[in-house]
Amino acid sequence: MKKIFLCLLALVILFSCMTGCSDDSKLNPKKPVTLSMWHIYGEQTDSPLNQLVQEFNATVGKEKGIVIKVTNMMTTPDLKNQLLAAKEGAPGAPSMPDLFSSRPDTVLNLGAENLVDFNDYFSEEELSQYVQEFVNDGTIDGHLAVFPVSRSTRALFINDSLFYRFAKDTGVSYEMLDTWEGFFEVAAKYYEWSGGKSFCAFDYLIQNVEYDMLASGHEPVYNDADWYDTSDPNLKASWMKFAVPLAKGHIVVSDKYANTQIMTGEVAAGVGSSAAINYYNDTVTYPDNTSEKMNLKVLPLPKTGSGEQFMPVTGTGFSAYKTTEAKAEAAAIFLRWLTEGERNLDFVVESGYMPVHDSAFEAIDGYEFPSPAHKELFSAVKTMRKEYTLTIRPEFTNYYNYVEALYPALKKLCPALQERADSGEDAALLAEETWDLFLEISKGGD
Repeated sequence: MKKIFLCLLALVILFSCMTGCSDDSKLNPKKPVTLSMWHIYGEQTDSPLNQLVQEFNATVGKEKGIVIKVTNMMTTPDLKNQLLAAKEGAPGAPSMPDLFSSRPDTVLNLGAENLVDFNDYFSEEELSQYVQEFVNDGTIDGHLAVFPVSRSTRALFINDSLFYRFAKDTGVSYEMLDTWEGFFEVAAKYYEWSGGKSFCAFDYLIQNVEYDMLASGHEPVYNDADWYDTSDPNLKASWMKFAVPLAKGHIVVSDKYANTQIMTGEVAAGVGSSAAINYYNDTVTYPDNTSEKMNLKVLPLPKTGSGEQFMPVTGTGFSAYKTTEAKAEAAAIFLRWLTEGERNLDFVVESGYMPVHDSAFEAIDGYEFPSPAHKELFSAVKTMRKEYTLTIRPEFTNYYNYVEALYPALKKLCPALQERADSGEDAALLAEETWDLFLEISKGGD
């Protein structure tokens, strides 16, 4: 009898170890935990993230006892404002979500101590397989509070059908677009060849100026008003590099997005967000109502000089509001699943962002992209990651107030400058007028 008892006791201990001691999970498939989610990946029901959420819920979520419920989709600024309203309990504000798109500045407003530290749920070895710049950017006060899921960059988009005819007539090449010097030479030739049309529209002109500064060996200096220190001569030097061709009309500040001007044939190229890839049609329709296949070409951003180059990185990650251990564990499981290898690549290809996991970058070469344009984009992204330094610039509260004043003012000023340049006025002196405008905007004028 004693032997039977001891055998049973041993079995109980063994079973306990197998089911409990080796697994301290707080999840129970029989009592699923539900996570509410807010995100910025499309405001439509067929958002690529929503489709992946459904897949997760039907597979790993079902197995583990996790249900992700998307309850809000909106733009990044709107999401941040609603998060703050929810945290403060503002009248009419929705409840705080469990999982949400966020950026480091969002964390500073919510408090890192109120958010899940994903260092507690991912090993050092696991985290080492993610792009370290993204992991570092999401770490605030030692907490990995913003987990990387996808990031966007910028690239040079070109109407290849139009560029082919231009290159055939003038002898220019895509290789000339490797540097800004070559780029501006091509822009000047295009202006002459096209009868006075701008070569390229820029979505983020001031940020190209800033990255030119960095590649020239100068760190931008900011003032207490969240804007550039305009007394810095290096800022003006980089500004003028873009301002002269701007005054000549060789380049323009885009309308809301450069892709619209490319698809209507107003310009041959555009510098814009990688996420714009999903807004390009493969047909360009010119002002005379003729149309043709665009055969979109995507290139890395031109380089400044021959030294270190910098790859812009923007975008959000995911944060989890700290409530229960079960919800924190569930959030970590979902984010691990979402960022695994080819799944991460599937997601970013659909959304126009770049992957965050090393294995996803490695899978680019053999991946079956939904279009040649997507393949072009991700080839450019992979090249920039290899040859450029990934760079995440600081975020400032008031920065975009200046930007939103600057771009419309430049668009209003530049057509007159172009006419004067065509009439023979010195383009360098005309470009000084754009700098005067920049100074005026910097003072809060308009």
